[in-house]
Amino acid sequence: MRYDLVVVGGRVAGSIAAYHAAKKGLRVLMLEGNPEIGTPVQCAGGVSDSFFRSTGIKPLPEFTCTRIKAAAINGPYGASITTRNPMIRGYIIERKIFDKYLALRASEAGADVLAGSRVKDLIFHDGSVSGVKFRGPDGTHEVESDIVIAADGIQSGVGRRAGLDTRFRPGELCSCVQYEAAGVDVDTETIEFYFGSRFAPSGYLWVFPKGDGRANVGLGVRRSSCSEVGPLMYLNRFMSDKGFKRIEFNAGAVPVCGPIERTFTDGMLVVGDAAGQVDPLTGGGIHVAAECAKIAGEVAAEAVEHGRFDGKFLSLYEKKWRSKVGRNLERSLRFRRALDALDDEELDALLRSVEGKNLSSISKISLLRVLKDYPSMLRVLKDIL
Repeated sequence: MRYDLVVVGGRVAGSIAAYHAAKKGLRVLMLEGNPEIGTPVQCAGGVSDSFFRSTGIKPLPEFTCTRIKAAAINGPYGASITTRNPMIRGYIIERKIFDKYLALRASEAGADVLAGSRVKDLIFHDGSVSGVKFRGPDGTHEVESDIVIAADGIQSGVGRRAGLDTRFRPGELCSCVQYEAAGVDVDTETIEFYFGSRFAPSGYLWVFPKGDGRANVGLGVRRSSCSEVGPLMYLNRFMSDKGFKRIEFNAGAVPVCGPIERTFTDGMLVVGDAAGQVDPLTGGGIHVAAECAKIAGEVAAEAVEHGRFDGKFLSLYEKKWRSKVGRNLERSLRFRRALDALDDEELDALLRSVEGKNLSSISKISLLRVLKDYPSMLRVLKDIL
């Protein structure tokens, strides 16, 4: 078998890259290692309006659960603020259905999609990646291609086989656990966040309502900062305190250190979690992955059109995605590090200093005055604002 492009990984990044490449006329094969696209779930499911605007995807009722209009931020000692900033607005989506929708969209654009197919090795011609070897439901296959896009998640084995450093150290990863919970009595238009060492050391806890008394309730922590105690202990304690019922459990890891140094080589591009294309502050990766995946698919099409699969040509992908989202990722990383410098007392005091204020309309000058007692946070906000 031969294709113009093989995409390894069939979640958001893989499906969107496959869609845009197929739409440009490439013969595309997308391989997903899990037997079912969309499972296991490794996401809280929050997607902003800006995601749908930038991708052109409609928030269809088959995969949207609730409309989100506000966010409540809770401190370790009871301080709480609620914002209705337009940037918060979006939807809680059902990832199992959404991921399948994206894969179907790629298929309808012309891509071949194979689930239950794990890449075991790469094919090289003259030092350039030129295809993959994979094991599918019906045995082992070799597929040659002009380009391979690695969208196979954190610690990308495909990227490493091509000589790229896709590894993340433990302190650069957030260990995440999540329940789909029942018996949840919360405002269905408001997502909730809990900060502080009581809830999630070096991370945060979330409650994302899905309607009908259900919610995704989870948390992420950086394990190097919370000794031997794992994230599940904190989540189970919160669930018990709230009286929530557990109906599904998922776990995973998210890179929160910023992108890897190099996301291309001869015959290969790396995208999504595999490339560390995740917001370091929120751990959110859907929107960033979508932006970068679109660029990857389009650059792959340009490469095929010009017959250029060398790293020099494919570096265009990295130039474009860093120009599009790189500055925002750098700001988020600095903001997260500033938050890390605050202890529980400082964090709660910071929230209390803006408690009761209309955060969606607070002026930049007023916000900077509020933060005068928090030098590290102030330096970052001056840069951002």
